[in-house]
This record gives sequence, C-alpha cells and structure tokens, in this order.
Amino acid sequence: MTSNTSAAAAAHGVDIAGLREHVEANFEKILTELTELVAIPGIAWESFDPANLEQSAQAVAALVEAIGVDSVEILREPTDEGTMGSPAVVARRTAKPGKPTILLYAHHDVQPPGDPADWNTPAFEATRVGDRLFGRGAADDKAGIMVHVAALRAVLDRVADFGVGVTFFFEGEEEAGSPSFRNFLEAHQDKLAADVIIVADSSNWAVGTPALTSSLRGMAAAEIEVRSMTHAVHSGMFGGPVLDAPLLAAKLISTLHDENGAVAVPGLVSNDHADVDYSEEQFRADSGLLDSVSLAGTGKITDRLWNKPALSVIGMDMPSVDHSSNTLIPRTRFKVSMRLAPGQDSAAALKALEEHILAQDVRGAEVTFTATEAGSAYQADLHAAANEKAQWALAQAWGTEPVSMGLGGSIPFIADLLEVFPQAQILVTGVEDPDSRAHSANESLHLGDFKNAIVAEALLLARLDSEGL
Repeated sequence: MTSNTSAAAAAHGVDIAGLREHVEANFEKILTELTELVAIPGIAWESFDPANLEQSAQAVAALVEAIGVDSVEILREPTDEGTMGSPAVVARRTAKPGKPTILLYAHHDVQPPGDPADWNTPAFEATRVGDRLFGRGAADDKAGIMVHVAALRAVLDRVADFGVGVTFFFEGEEEAGSPSFRNFLEAHQDKLAADVIIVADSSNWAVGTPALTSSLRGMAAAEIEVRSMTHAVHSGMFGGPVLDAPLLAAKLISTLHDENGAVAVPGLVSNDHADVDYSEEQFRADSGLLDSVSLAGTGKITDRLWNKPALSVIGMDMPSVDHSSNTLIPRTRFKVSMRLAPGQDSAAALKALEEHILAQDVRGAEVTFTATEAGSAYQADLHAAANEKAQWALAQAWGTEPVSMGLGGSIPFIADLLEVFPQAQILVTGVEDPDSRAHSANESLHLGDFKNAIVAEALLLARLDSEGL
C-alpha cells in the first residue's frame, strides 16, 4: 500500500476522509452502545433464560430504528422439530432505482460465559483494558452488529442522496447452531433478498492487518456410546478380566489420529494450497500451546487450519475424579467434533467416521454411533465485483493490503444463504483477531481494528452507491 493511496481523501467517488472523520467523532458513542449490548446475557441455549434473548432483540431493534429505516421487525420461525426459534431483528431501507441492495448479517446471541473464576473482568460488563474491550459478545458478535449500524449511520450522514438498499438481519441463535435459520430464510425470502450479503462474524489476519475470509471449513459431530457390561461392579472383585467402558472408549479415540497427530479417518478430504503461512512461534503464542507440546499434522500450519480435517473429543460422560469410586464403569459416551476441508461433503464425512469407529476392535463391546450435526464448507468467489471493492475498502481503512485467508472455524448457515440466494455475492468479514478468544473466557475486541472495520464498511457502502456492482 503506497502512502498516497492510504492517505487519499477521496477516490471512486467516495469521501474517504469525511467518513473516517464521522467514525472518529462518534466512536465513544459507538462504544457506549456496544457496552450496553454486552450487558445483556442473551444465550439461545435451552438451559438459559429466554427473556434475556428477548431483551437483546429489543435493544438491537431500538438501535436500528433510531437510524431511520423503513421498517424494523422482530421475527421468529419454527425449527424442523417444531419448536419456535429465537428472535431475529430484520430492518429494511429500500433501494432507490438502479441501486443495489446489501444484506448486513450479524448475531445478537452469545456463548455461555463459563466459569466466572476464569474471567479477569465480569463477563457481561464491557471493560476497557488498554487497547482492548473485554466481555462476552464484545467481539462475537455484538461488535459485528455495531459495525453494521455505525457504518450505515456514517454514510447516511456523509453521503448525499445515499441510495443503496440496506437490510439488517441480526440473528438470535447462531451460537446454538441456527436451528431455525433455513426455515427463517425461506419464510422471509422476499425481505432478505439482496445483491450482496456481508456476514460480519469472522476474523482478521492479525491486529493491524485486515482480512476477507476466503474459505471456511465445514463441520460435523457425532456421539459415540461404548457399553461393555450390563451394570457397574466392584473394580477389585472383577478388575483384570474386564476392561470397562472408558478404557475401551480410549482405545477407540486413540485410532482417530496417526503418529504425526493427523486425522487418520479414511475418506476425508485433505488439501495443501494455502498461499500464506502462519509462523509456529506466532501460532503457539496465539493458541496458548505449551512449549513442550509438539504441533499435530504435517504441512503448512495454515493448511492444517484451513484445508485439512480436524477432529476433537469435546465431551465425555463418566464420573468426575472428585466423584469417582472403585467401580468398573459399564457404559460411557463421548462426543466427536470434526472440521472438514472445503470440498468435503459433510454427510460423507460422517459416514466415513462411523465406518472407522465401528471397524475398530474393542473386544466385542457394543458401540453405538449417532450423528448430531453437519454443516457445509464455504469457498469464496475471489473474482466477484463486491470482493474487489471490499478489498479496496479494507486497504483504505487500515492503510495496508488485506489478506484473503481461510478460517478453521465453520459458519454452516452460509451454505443456506448460497442456496436460497444463489445470485448474491457473499463477503465474510469480521472484527476479531487471533487474541480475541471468542467462545472462551476473557473474550475481547481490539478497539483500533473495530474502528477500522466500521470505516471499511462505510467506504464499501459508499463505493457501491457511487459505482454500483
């Protein structure tokens, strides 16, 4: 990025300096609004109070209504099982003739906070520490909501006769797996139809370096139950001839990776085509991996994160150490979560995992495999017109060239967006960075990158108004 370009006051019919000035002047207000959203513990899991989700949706709707849009609605649709989904906010500003319509997506629900003892600050009290804002949802994804809201406010204030149509879609159950998402899209297809869809729920390459997400791994999950006895027995009286269920489950789990730590399930897609790499030193610092622990897998770290499968055991049912006794345990259950390379069919991946699990020798124990989740991978069209304009906007906002990066995480609903709106161009952006710790204790947002993300989206909206697609 040349100094002339990064310091440009105007280009492509866009008042770059004026939009940046608007964001700068209103940034403390934006942080106050974000702080108020973080204070609402809206969690879409069944074990949490749904009244908080209602309060969260109402607060977001009030923010959007204050901008001055044509309509604001809080809507919900049932899941495939018939239970009612969580509240989503949909607001619309109609496009003027000849102008495109942009759908701005984020989600207002958050992950559970976990153990309060793991937090350095209160989970639902946004706390500024240095150049970061800590709190559950401060990054994922209430910051995404505020990027959309603040960007539209900026262009409405600084772009004369702004004519781009804008639809806000702020979901309320993304962290619970978006169970009513597809039904919601189909029920409100006319309200959500757009030329460009911007999903603000991803990450940047590093603090100070923006990114557009070029690929996302798919995901799949399954629960495996192992049963070796009809009932529990005394470990002293029967131990020796009998291996109990947790030991046999451990034997199963040990077959899931090879000697290098790479996933060893036959039939899973694995690729090596990342254009950039991630230094081991930086990866260790970002992940918190102990110095004594070797990295798993082979090839570039970015390929291992973006283009190869990953498999984790994320839960296991058996007595805790504090509640253990000298007993042989007759049955246990564990949950496997897989991340899938782009190009992998999730149903085929689950079938491959099931065949692998059921083929293992566990001394005749009963093994039951139950698939629980599946979501498709995403591969961006890097040559789409909206992508080029977004790259320009990010470069102007940050003053450095953006990276097109894959992401190890999954956003399965993007596949639904592509199927319901096949003509739309999709951009996956975000405000997180490798130290944001989304889903973990001490989640945080880098304030400088947050400000730049708002500026970038305002610039993109202004350029779409000036030039169209």
